[in-house]
Amino acid sequence: MTAVEERKVETATRSMRAYAEELARIQESVRVGPGDEATRRQHARGKMTVRERLGLLLDDGSFTEVEGLRRHRASGFGMEAKRPYGDGVVTGWGTIEGRTVFVYAHDFRIFGGSLGEAHAQKIHKIMDMAYAAGAPLIGLNDGAGARIQEGVTGLAGYGGIFQRSVRASGVIPQISVIMGPCAGGATYSPALTDFIFMVRDTAQMFITGPDVVEAVTGEKVTHEELGGAGVHGTMTGVATFVSDDEISCLEDVRHLVSMLPANNQEFPPEALADDPEERLCEALLDIVPADPNRPYDMRDVIAEVIDHGELVEIHEGWAANIVCGLGRIGGHVVGVVANQPMSFAGVLDISASEKAARFVQFCDAFNIPIVTFVDVPGFLPGTDQEHGGVIRHGAKLLYAYCNATVPRVQVIVRKAYGGAYIVMDSRSIGADLSFAWPSNEIAVMGADGAANVIFRKDIAAAPDPAARRAERIAEYREQLMHPYYAVERGLVDDIIDPRETRMVLARSLAMLSGKSATLPQRKHGNPPM
Repeated sequence: MTAVEERKVETATRSMRAYAEELARIQESVRVGPGDEATRRQHARGKMTVRERLGLLLDDGSFTEVEGLRRHRASGFGMEAKRPYGDGVVTGWGTIEGRTVFVYAHDFRIFGGSLGEAHAQKIHKIMDMAYAAGAPLIGLNDGAGARIQEGVTGLAGYGGIFQRSVRASGVIPQISVIMGPCAGGATYSPALTDFIFMVRDTAQMFITGPDVVEAVTGEKVTHEELGGAGVHGTMTGVATFVSDDEISCLEDVRHLVSMLPANNQEFPPEALADDPEERLCEALLDIVPADPNRPYDMRDVIAEVIDHGELVEIHEGWAANIVCGLGRIGGHVVGVVANQPMSFAGVLDISASEKAARFVQFCDAFNIPIVTFVDVPGFLPGTDQEHGGVIRHGAKLLYAYCNATVPRVQVIVRKAYGGAYIVMDSRSIGADLSFAWPSNEIAVMGADGAANVIFRKDIAAAPDPAARRAERIAEYREQLMHPYYAVERGLVDDIIDPRETRMVLARSLAMLSGKSATLPQRKHGNPPM
C-alpha cells in the first residue's frame, strides 16, 4: 500500500473526536506562539506578548479570533520553510465594558511583526468588519514595517490599510497603540487614526531611522531622540497620550473607549449622574484672579465644572497653552476646549490652533457637545509664527468651529481679545450660547494697546504723558471694555455668577440635546490643511 493510500485509509477511519483533538492542538500552538525563547526575548525588551496585551485590553474571555490559522504563501529567501500560523498579527473582536470593539495586534515574535501579503489581508478584513459593524477599531502596533522578503506586496498592503482608515474616518473611532517600533510608511497608518497612544521607552515612530539620518545629514541620533514617546508627546503632537508602561497604557485605552460612541450614528454612552448638576462651584471665585494679567491653571476651573473633576486630557504635553479633553456634565460626555493662562498667557499659536482644531473636528464627527472656556489675549506675535503660517493654521480652528453642528456653548472667563476671541467659538461663528463671567473683557485689543493707538498724539502732547496715558486707558476700558458691553449688544447671552457655571452649562446642554443642524449640499469643504 502506498503512502497516499495509507493516508486515505487513516482519514476514512478517523473519528470526529480525533479531528477535534487535532484542531485543539493546532489552536493551542497558535495561542502559545513561536516558543518560550521568543517570548523571553519579548519580555526582556520590556514588552508583553500579543496575547497578554489583548488579555488586558479586552474584557475577560470576550476575544474571538479571526483567521488565526492564516499563513503566508511567499517563496524565496527561505520563506517557504517558515510559515507560522497567524503570520505575525492577531485579529478579531471582543468587548470593553461590554461594548464591542475590533482589534488587530502585531506579534513581534513572528517576523518582527512585519507586514506581508497575508498579514495585510488579515488587517484589511478586520477593518472592513469594524466598518460594517459600526464599532471602534483598535490597532496594537509592534512591527518592523513592510516585510522585505515579500517585496512590493507589503507596500500594497499598507495602501489598503490607508484607504480603509480614510474611509472609516469620522464613521467609527480609530485608536492606535504604539508599543514597539513603527517606522517608514507604517507610521502613516496610526497617523490617520483619531488617537495615538505611545509607551515610553519602548515605542518609537519615525519615517527614516537613525542610520539613514546619519548617512544623509551626518547627524547622530538615537531611536528615542528621533521618534520616542517623549518627542511625539511634547514636540510634534503625533502622540495623543503617553504612558509609562503597557499596563497603564491599555487601561487608559479602555477608559477612553468608555467615553466614545460606537460610531457616528450614536451618542456617547452615559454614566451614572451622581454629581449634582445644580452644584454650585464656590471655589471658582478664588481660582481665577480678577487681574487679567495674573495667571491661573484653567484645569482647576474645568475640574470644578465637570463631573468629579475627571478630564481625559488630549495632548497634555503638547501645545500646553490650550487644554482639550473629554469629561462629563450630568453623566453626559462633553468635549472641553480652553485657553491655558499658565502657558504663554493662553495665547493661540500654530500648535494650539492645530491641536484644538482636530479635537473640535473629532467631537463634531462623533456627536460630542463642545464647551469652550475663553481667556485669550490674542494670537502669539513674532516672525516665527508669521513665517510658520499662523494665518493658515489659525484658520484650521476657525474652520473646525464654523463647520461643527453639535451643541456648542462658550464661557468667557476673563479676557477675550481680537481675532482670537472670534476664533474661540464666539456667537458670531455659530456658538449656540455664549456666557461670560462678570470679570470679562471683550475687545479688539487690551486697553493699554488701544489707548496707545487711539490717543497717541494726545498722550505725546500732554505735560505728563504717563498720567494722560493712564487716564485714556481708564476711559477706553470704561466705555468699550466694561463687563456688560457685549451682553448689551447681544454678542453674549448672559453674564453669570461663576459659581453657577456648572448649573448653567448642564441646563444649556440639556436644552440643546435635540439640536438639529444641516450643512450645505456638497461633496466636502476645502479646509486649510
